[in-house]
Amino acid sequence: MPPKKAAAKPNVSAEELLGHYREMLLIRRFEEKAGQLYGMGLIGGFCHLYIGQEAVVVGLEAAAEEGDKRVTSYRDHGHMLACGMDPKGIMAELTGREGGFSKGKGGSMHMFSKEKHFYGGHGIVAAQVPLGAGLAFADKYKGNDRVTFTYFGDGAANQGQVYETYNIAQLWDLPVVFVIENNGYAMGTSVVRSTKSPSLWERGAAYGIKGEEVDGMSVLAVKEAGERAVAHCRSGKGPYILEVKTYRYRGHSMSDPAKYRTRDEVQKMRDERDPIEQIRDMLLTGKHATDDDLKAIDKEIKAIVNEAAEFSKESPEPALDELWTDIYATEIPQEA
Repeated sequence: MPPKKAAAKPNVSAEELLGHYREMLLIRRFEEKAGQLYGMGLIGGFCHLYIGQEAVVVGLEAAAEEGDKRVTSYRDHGHMLACGMDPKGIMAELTGREGGFSKGKGGSMHMFSKEKHFYGGHGIVAAQVPLGAGLAFADKYKGNDRVTFTYFGDGAANQGQVYETYNIAQLWDLPVVFVIENNGYAMGTSVVRSTKSPSLWERGAAYGIKGEEVDGMSVLAVKEAGERAVAHCRSGKGPYILEVKTYRYRGHSMSDPAKYRTRDEVQKMRDERDPIEQIRDMLLTGKHATDDDLKAIDKEIKAIVNEAAEFSKESPEPALDELWTDIYATEIPQEA
């Protein structure tokens, strides 16, 4: 393996770098544990892991403010962790237990947190895109200066409802950041084979929407781009598109053998572009942390994840009468 280049001096504090490292590592270790539990038969149905894409959501959450909203697809565990949802509640939902955020009835595709302004986890490809615009419309109507991050993938970018949403979002100047998490393979087909115009963010130009392409393997690049996008939306200029070029190490889901790419390709990305290793190198070469410091963080994160796994095993399954709860709204909240 060729020697790594010296990391550029980051325009962030050591505390911020350590924070990004910790948050990305939590997502990585959580997803690795979720994969183990799936293999043991403790997680049923589908399980879509975020391993490799950690810099995207950690960078954008660093650009967010309290009260901002987020909505995404089924590859959502990392988004939940990054916005501060309890790992125990997330893992318990994955295992279908009462202690989960949806009381064990939804799994990863149907998990929400009103407190953290996380609006799912959606199993229908691109269904979250118009919902994200709706959240942004509500904020514009209330005049509360909030922004909604609406995440979707390169596969979803070819869905018609995305462009209907672009049109209305620009027409109404909605404060929504459309985040295309382009991992290059959608469900299993390379974007080069599936998409004639592979520069996905530029499609917004037809509606007058500004945007840019971002290195999704660099948490600092994502944060910087996220700050530009958020400033654009908060200033009343309407939506913004970020096409974040990232890479998932695992298949589309745990049942995907990922034979559409070579092992060498995946290993090369791990060796040369891994988002966590990039920050680790910055911390070590900048003398912001020692190897022992980072080992201690890893140990702490593993303890948090192991505690979440144990909680998910010990939490009971939902009672039968829970089948009929949380289906209809029992009251409409009154807001000033």
